[in-house]
Amino acid sequence: MTKNYKALLAADMDFTLLAPGKDIPEGNKEAIRALKDASVAFTIATGRSAFLVGKFAEDLEIDVPIITSNGGCLFDATDRKQFASHDFEDSKIRYLLKFLMDKKADTTLYSDEGIFFSPFSTRHGFVNTYNASVEPSKRSPMIDFGLDYPDQEKLPRFNKILLQSADPDILNYLASDKELEVISSGPNLFDVMKKDVSKGNALLLLADHLNIPRENTFAIGDSDNDISMIESAGHGIAMGNSTEGVMKVANYITANYDSLGFAKAVYEYVIPLVEKIN
Repeated sequence: MTKNYKALLAADMDFTLLAPGKDIPEGNKEAIRALKDASVAFTIATGRSAFLVGKFAEDLEIDVPIITSNGGCLFDATDRKQFASHDFEDSKIRYLLKFLMDKKADTTLYSDEGIFFSPFSTRHGFVNTYNASVEPSKRSPMIDFGLDYPDQEKLPRFNKILLQSADPDILNYLASDKELEVISSGPNLFDVMKKDVSKGNALLLLADHLNIPRENTFAIGDSDNDISMIESAGHGIAMGNSTEGVMKVANYITANYDSLGFAKAVYEYVIPLVEKIN
C-alpha cells in the first residue's frame, strides 16, 4: 500500500540518474530518500523495457508504478506486472516489422513477454549486461526472431520499437505515419510507439492514479523524449547535459548527470517547493 504523497517526481534514467550501464550514485540515492521523507512519490520514467529496470526500482524501494517503454507501459515493479500498456495493433506491428526487416534496420521490440531481437539488432550486449547483474529469476527473457516472424500465426503485444542508428529515410517515413510517435531517446537511439504515447501522458496518468494534483508534479530529464513530461509536469527540470530542446521547456536547469545534477535539483528546487504545499 502506497502512502499519501503531496507531490510526484518522475526521473529519466540514462544521463539523468546514472550513466548507462552503471549503478545509481549514492548521492542520488540519498536524494531519493530525502524526497520520500518530504512526502514526494518518486518514480523512474525511462525508454527502457520494464524488464531492464527492476533492480533499480528494488534498490530505490519505489512503491508506485514506473514509466517504461517511453510511456508505452506503466509497470508495477513490486509484483512485476504491467499496470497499463499501450500496445500496437496486430496488423500494424506486422506491417512495421515487414518494413523494417526489408530495410535491414537495427530493430528491437519490447513486450510483456520479454525483449525481442530482429536479425539486425545490436542490443543483445546491453541486455546481457543487465541480466548478468541480477539473479536468474529477475532476468529479462531474450527472444531472437527471423525474417519470417511477421507472418507468424500469433505475435506478442508490443508497446515499443527501438531503432539504433536508423537511416534518416526510415525515420522520416515512420515520422510521417499519423498513427505513430517517433522520438530520439539518446545518441543514435529512436523510439517508435503508438500515437500520443509519451512520458508526459504517462506522468499525468500516474499522478491521477495516485490522486496527486497535476500542479504538484515534477519531471527531470536530458533527452528529447523527456520533453513531453517536462512540459506536462507542473515543474520541469533539465539536466545540465540536456539537449537544447529540453533546456527550452524547463523551469529549472541543474548540473550535469556526472556532477550529481539530480541530487542538486532535489535539494535546491524540488523539496523547497514541496515544503510550500499545504
